[in-house]
Amino acid sequence: MIAWVVFWIYAATRVYDTVLKLAVPGQKLEGAGAGMASGLADAGNRVGGLPAVGDALSAPFDKAAGAAEALADAGRAQQEAVQNLALTLVVLLLVVPFSLVVFVWLPLRLQWIRRATHASRLRRMQGGRDLLALRALSNQPLRRLTRLHVDAARAWREGDERTMNALAALELRTLGLEP
Repeated sequence: MIAWVVFWIYAATRVYDTVLKLAVPGQKLEGAGAGMASGLADAGNRVGGLPAVGDALSAPFDKAAGAAEALADAGRAQQEAVQNLALTLVVLLLVVPFSLVVFVWLPLRLQWIRRATHASRLRRMQGGRDLLALRALSNQPLRRLTRLHVDAARAWREGDERTMNALAALELRTLGLEP
């Protein structure tokens, strides 16, 4: 289970890194827009300092600088959208496997732990072997029971030691315990 979780975390980080590469055009767009806006604003300021015609000449530079800043904003927005997409994909990629762990594997594992713990205690109790053998008779597939004894139920009722031990061992092995 640890390997399963580690694999999905690794996969999620790889997806995140790969999707973030889609933000590179946005970074370039932002850099170009910001650089252009800065250059045009500087040019507009310098031209604006000219007597008599400065304001008239600086107006187009200021408008162009505003348009370049809008281009830089579009680059920032694209980067933010890519980052949001990357985070969403990571969350989705982790929610499904972790949900399987928490809602499927963990309850089954806890149920097995309870059953195995009870069976382990039972095998040490007086009469526990008989109860494990009875449980094997009621839970095990018929083909397994007939491999142990042709009439396992009759042998259990008669208290046949060999059959009782085999049935109890079969039930313990089903739970992953040593007989």
